[in-house]
Amino acid sequence: MNENNKKVPKRIAQTILNSLKGGVVPRIGLPYITVGRKNEIEALLHDVDIIAEGGASFRFLVGRYGSGKSFLIQTIRNYVMDKGFIVADADLSPERRLQGTRGQGLATYRELISNLSTKTKPEGGALTLVLDRWINSVQTEAVRETGMEPGDSALTKAVDQKIYAVTSAVSELVHGFEFARLLSLYYHAYVDSDDEMKMKVTRWFRGEYALKREAKEELGVNIIITDDDWYDYLKIFAVFFRLAGYTGMMIMIDELVNLYKIPNSVTRQYNYEKLLTIYNDTLQGKARYLGFIMGATPQALEDKRRGIYSYEALRSRLSEGKFSKPGARDLLAPVIRLEPLTPEEMLVLCEKLSDMHADLYGYQRKLGTDELARFIKLEYGRIGADQNITPREVIRDFIELLDLLYQNPEMDMDSLLQSDDFNYAKSEAVSDQAEKNYMEFTL
Repeated sequence: MNENNKKVPKRIAQTILNSLKGGVVPRIGLPYITVGRKNEIEALLHDVDIIAEGGASFRFLVGRYGSGKSFLIQTIRNYVMDKGFIVADADLSPERRLQGTRGQGLATYRELISNLSTKTKPEGGALTLVLDRWINSVQTEAVRETGMEPGDSALTKAVDQKIYAVTSAVSELVHGFEFARLLSLYYHAYVDSDDEMKMKVTRWFRGEYALKREAKEELGVNIIITDDDWYDYLKIFAVFFRLAGYTGMMIMIDELVNLYKIPNSVTRQYNYEKLLTIYNDTLQGKARYLGFIMGATPQALEDKRRGIYSYEALRSRLSEGKFSKPGARDLLAPVIRLEPLTPEEMLVLCEKLSDMHADLYGYQRKLGTDELARFIKLEYGRIGADQNITPREVIRDFIELLDLLYQNPEMDMDSLLQSDDFNYAKSEAVSDQAEKNYMEFTL
């Protein structure tokens, strides 16, 4: 994952700089700018090995807004896709929860399936690609084993047997029988070039059938994916993907703060109960080839009135032990708390971004290590910075600084940093963040 000393392609450099300046995590090029987080990444990659061997994992990544949660999630996402995993990711919102009276849990499932990604299709929408690739690989294997030509009835029978081996393995799981029947339907529609039937089966897999009657009429199955059982189908998909030749399935759900913000206490508790079910399944071996990484703020986790810790069964499982503390966290625990990047790590990141910016716009890098160190010192030295400053804010400031210096060659860094506009903007940003923290705390 180390891309040190490699020249960054201009397309990737442009995406990285634009994304970071806009306050969002780039989807590509992350190894070029990854600093720190070595221990956290190693802990998560240990989980990846367990999943690949048929196990399951569940981790919470906990950090404040802008602390690097989404960056770390995206880094692991890219890594596991390179290792042959299928990845599904979603952000929770008022419309997407784990459970809801208006289908919010099913909405999360639909988002996850819509965002299914593989190494060859990293932007999402990979479900039909995976299904078609599976059938192709089974046919190719049957041809190699039998020596028969496509179209031979005996070859079709051999392929049928291989398809049946997969569907029978899946049918042993909860709701697996119907899932296996639909896989078989998809296979025969593929062989018969029946695109309409393929589309109907895909709709079912995506959770888009609202009525059992409709599914029965069109597909011959008496069941649909619902708000109550969508998680069971993720477990089935994980096993199927493994049988289809992938290493496993990693599910990444961010913005758990939206559960914390649910105003109705009973609805919140139902969501935390669903969270407990998923957590218990992965730790008790009821899920296979499946990993979960969930992003949350400290408040969303620890608030005993509204947060995850308000649900006693989760609090007792997730609370830190007596010995874990800042600087010596247990990274084998279910909760990984993101420590702030140190000024030294931020300096390394700023050097990487300086080189990238200079290469992209074709100029000789002007800022030396001493000047970068002064920038970092100023950022971290502001009032309230120890509590409120985040990597996102520092990076955004720094890229803006690089852009201004490039567009105004007569200016230097020190004059920009000492300008009234810069100081006012920084003090205002700190004040806004402090107010935001207060508002969240008093919700």
